[in-house]
Amino acid sequence: MIRSLRTSLVSGSLRAFGNTRRHSTGEAAIDQSNRPGLPRVTIDVVIAGFKCAVCGTDVDIGTPFAWRCPQATADDPYHVLHIVRSDSLPPALDDPNPFLRYGPRLAWWAFAQANGMTGDACAAITREVAADFVVTSFERSDALSSELDLDLWVKDETGNVAGSHKARHLASILMHLRAAESLGLLAGRPPLAIASCGNAALAAATLAARVDWPLDVYVPTWMDDAFGSEIERLGGRIHRCERRDHDPPGDPAMLRFRDARDAGAIPFTVQGPENAYCLDGGRTLGWEIADQAVLAGVKLDRVVVQVGGGAFAASVGAGLGHAVRLDTVQAEGCAPLAATWDRIASIEQPERYWSQVMRPWPEPHSIADGILDDETYDWIAVTEAMVESGGRPIVALERDIVRARQLATDAGFAVSATGAAGLAGVLTAREHIHDGDHIAVVMSGVAR
Repeated sequence: MIRSLRTSLVSGSLRAFGNTRRHSTGEAAIDQSNRPGLPRVTIDVVIAGFKCAVCGTDVDIGTPFAWRCPQATADDPYHVLHIVRSDSLPPALDDPNPFLRYGPRLAWWAFAQANGMTGDACAAITREVAADFVVTSFERSDALSSELDLDLWVKDETGNVAGSHKARHLASILMHLRAAESLGLLAGRPPLAIASCGNAALAAATLAARVDWPLDVYVPTWMDDAFGSEIERLGGRIHRCERRDHDPPGDPAMLRFRDARDAGAIPFTVQGPENAYCLDGGRTLGWEIADQAVLAGVKLDRVVVQVGGGAFAASVGAGLGHAVRLDTVQAEGCAPLAATWDRIASIEQPERYWSQVMRPWPEPHSIADGILDDETYDWIAVTEAMVESGGRPIVALERDIVRARQLATDAGFAVSATGAAGLAGVLTAREHIHDGDHIAVVMSGVAR
């Protein structure tokens, strides 16, 4: 049963972080020439490093540019690094900026300190890259609670940087890069690269512009011109990607992104297998919900989170922990995670059969176009979080996605269909939820 996935992953994460090999992924140039004999600094370890959830390879936290598992290749790309942390977390600091409030818990911060950077220097980089992030609101929606006969709480990310949660994931990558620059570990500025024509691309362009870092955005040919103009206004370079005769199956924009990555670009993306550090900053969302629920005096029974590539749900699950049930939501027109959940029920160590169990969804379609990833890239972390918390995937009916957006709008949230898809999952699963349960959803993706 699915317990086999739980056993393999959890036993791997608890394994002693010994015999560690220091790895560099080679995707950005490392310059050690100006730091001869610089000692590694001994600090209280919060993040030990990363461990591949598939092959078990360890990567020390002091390793620069630990984006991907060192064992990943073009022929065997099915690897993903997960953060290995201690059992205890430092207390939250008294700061309205989540990247300062939870800074000492983050992997990029631990990387910087392991290489000799002070806490004050980490805070200065945070203020440079993530100055206008704030803890977003988490409140009970009386309108939605009354409509659904539930105690429904909403985490509202529509007012966050670039209008969604996506910038949280990307900020930790950029802060790692700025730390590496400050430490003399980065020679030049390789371009950032992302494949997106939605909220992730806008978040990437917004953050890259702050530090004047070059950004290449790989998009499908049908991308809206107005959206492309906004990316270009922020300094991003748009690359419309047509399918080539020799291309393998898959999204041409993602194929061109990977070509750029292999040529030395930095994967500035919200997909854990491409950059493990995107799962770092995303955890701030789960930590905020946990702290805000305590302050509000509510014990959440479950959180229902929409899933595209899966980094969002993986991060919320990691931040909240296993005490709160995590249910995930995909559209009936694109539900690769739910299909995988069914496939792995009788497979031992299904992560070792990635390509067989996580299969691309044919012809994705839904009004919630921001969760139409044909693969759930971070399926291992998401599935682990569901298994550990007693959750499951929900396949939302399209009519519930339409209704959820209208209900959310009527309740005062300026959210897109994608952003309200977690609420759609509550609608679809309502008969399986106890009356009066304390439920949280995240509205993320402002209506444009």
